[in-house]
Amino acid sequence: MKTKFACADELPNSLGLLISSAGGLVTGQRIAESVVAENREKEEENLRAKEDEPDARTRRKAYRWCKEFLPGAWRFLEEERFHISVIRGGLSNMLFHCSLPEDEVCFGNEPRSVLLRLYGAILQMSCNKGENQETQRENFFQVTSMHSLRRGAAAMVMESVMFAILAERSLGPKLYGIFPQGRLEQFIPSRKLETEELGLPDISAEIAQKMARFHDMSMPFNKEPKWLFGTMEKYLKQVLKIKFTRESHTRKLNKLLSYNLPKEMTNLRALLEATQSPVVFCHNDCQEGNILLLDGRENSEKQKLMLIDFEYSSYNYRGFDIGNHFCEWIYDYTYQNFPFFKANFSNYPTKKQQLHFISSYMAEFQPGFENLSNEERSIVENEMLIEINRFALASHFFWGLWSIVQAKISSIEFGYMEYAMARFEAYFLHKKKLGL
Repeated sequence: MKTKFACADELPNSLGLLISSAGGLVTGQRIAESVVAENREKEEENLRAKEDEPDARTRRKAYRWCKEFLPGAWRFLEEERFHISVIRGGLSNMLFHCSLPEDEVCFGNEPRSVLLRLYGAILQMSCNKGENQETQRENFFQVTSMHSLRRGAAAMVMESVMFAILAERSLGPKLYGIFPQGRLEQFIPSRKLETEELGLPDISAEIAQKMARFHDMSMPFNKEPKWLFGTMEKYLKQVLKIKFTRESHTRKLNKLLSYNLPKEMTNLRALLEATQSPVVFCHNDCQEGNILLLDGRENSEKQKLMLIDFEYSSYNYRGFDIGNHFCEWIYDYTYQNFPFFKANFSNYPTKKQQLHFISSYMAEFQPGFENLSNEERSIVENEMLIEINRFALASHFFWGLWSIVQAKISSIEFGYMEYAMARFEAYFLHKKKLGL
């Protein structure tokens, strides 16, 4: 933006006197620079405000969902008084904070604000913008469209049931409404953890304890560990059919396909089938963005964290859940510039950090673990180290495939192909480190 500045004698009298008494043109230039900086800052603030606003269609739908599903004051709220803002950072879903205006009086115990979650493209295809993108998605999925839609609908039902059960058990946010495109959840005053906080001893210990409680739950779902390789096989089939129009995407995809991913996955499956790992109810996406640090409990020794986002949860191998969490120590998704993440492979937890997590996990998961002899504990811990680090390979492979599919179908601004490249690079580095 160009800004026209007046010369000194055109400035208001007070500014003119200030310039003449403080050094004339040099000071005038400084004032002009200050005004430029101030205008630039205001312009950036206005731009950020626009970015935090959803499009008109999404705003209208959000208003209707809140009005239909929420009680009390929400039932009578006028649309122009409805507050909504974008919550940034979701890689699978689109998130929004919906709230009543400050002067709106509540009728009873209805929430003043809620979280609106719109399911991502892999789960439902109707919440994306742009006819060209929609046409691409239709072309990509047309071969197995009905089968994919049925599987997607089943996944949404299962995830909603799961969310409701966890909410009833006070293991997750409250649930206020479910609809085909998404749901309304309790908005919890908190912030998401940052990547570097995952390695803090007290944080890591509580994550381990929370994960152990999660693993100990009995849920009304299929207990067979079909999710991991069933989903990976589905993603791989889709990846092998993908055709990108963007040349840079095509180059990256060809690079990844040159690794012979089908054979690599067959070898990985054989390795993991030969690795003992209990089948438990897993979160499957325990990264820092899905762990909340609750407001007011930052300095508490315990119970300051809450796990959220259960869309990938299922019965699965314990080693995957913990190995996947360890892999997430590598990635920072708060980077503001493209590709909107940073990878630092040296941040994967050290053996000492892994053992700290394992001992905290086992103390919660297996009563009496702390009373075992040092030798007995050492045997359990060393077996878990092998289990977890082998399944960490599956984490890289899984999310690498997932990201290629997302690059084709998602409208979220994120470097999905760059992320896929990073995950497969980490896969082969970790494989070499394990001597495989």
